[in-house]
Amino acid sequence: MDTLRRFETINEYNDFNNNETLHPLVSVVDLSKADPRQGSRMYFGFYTVFLKDVKCGDLVYGRHTYDYQEGTLVFLAPGQVAGINSNGETYQPKGYALVFHPDLIHGTSLGRHIQDYTFFGYQFYEALHLSKRERDIVLDCFSKIDYELEHAIDKHSKRLIVSNIELFLNYCVRFYDRQFITRNHVHVSIIERFEHLLNEFFQTDKPQIIGLPSVTYCAGELNLSANYFGDLIKKETGKTAQEYIQAKVIDVAKERIFDHNKSISQIAYDLGFKYPQHFIRLFKQRVGQSPNEYRIVHNN
Repeated sequence: MDTLRRFETINEYNDFNNNETLHPLVSVVDLSKADPRQGSRMYFGFYTVFLKDVKCGDLVYGRHTYDYQEGTLVFLAPGQVAGINSNGETYQPKGYALVFHPDLIHGTSLGRHIQDYTFFGYQFYEALHLSKRERDIVLDCFSKIDYELEHAIDKHSKRLIVSNIELFLNYCVRFYDRQFITRNHVHVSIIERFEHLLNEFFQTDKPQIIGLPSVTYCAGELNLSANYFGDLIKKETGKTAQEYIQAKVIDVAKERIFDHNKSISQIAYDLGFKYPQHFIRLFKQRVGQSPNEYRIVHNN
């Protein structure tokens, strides 16, 4: 498992899995064609989407191991390292991988919006678990991409290949929306923990030590990736995670403004603002009054 295999090109990954390279920048890899092997860590220099078919070792990402089930999609952005932990045993890979190089989508609609598919920044334990019907749709998308790769390259090839990748990713957005809904009870618990985290944060000296709580900080405290956490909060509350945090900051500020022993600047520093004018600007944007105006008007 200590071995790190580097795949910078699509051809290198195809060769590793005994698949023919039909296009230098994209491939639908049939993992069942690969030779039996032991687990290893792998670096991917391109976008990678794994469709798990059967139990064949546990995925490893960072220092964590995840047992993911049949019919699961996992997304990797270029530059990420993942692997399989087979506990020293030889296993036969199964399933499929859609791999495409960033160069394929440069100058296309997908290239301009690839950052919108935030699940490429999710952790493995935030994978997409498919229903049978959803899995069939994924396989149909893969089949259409594969058809274009088998077809003789012409002036339409790139547009059709990229369009089908984009169609597949758009289906994944829908499937993730469904997963957010069906796992609502889990997400309610996360919202409650998020609220508790913020309340506790402002009851300590953490604001003076580390500043305002960031989305990345909160996600880390809740053991979630920043992307997954941000998407979850947006879907559950209608606010971005940053807006949610700012709303909490304003609520806490409104309480503290009535402590006349502290200046507005001191309150700003206590909340974690580096510069009081940033606090004053945010407060006025959210409340419609400056902190001093709010203190005067509501103190009567």
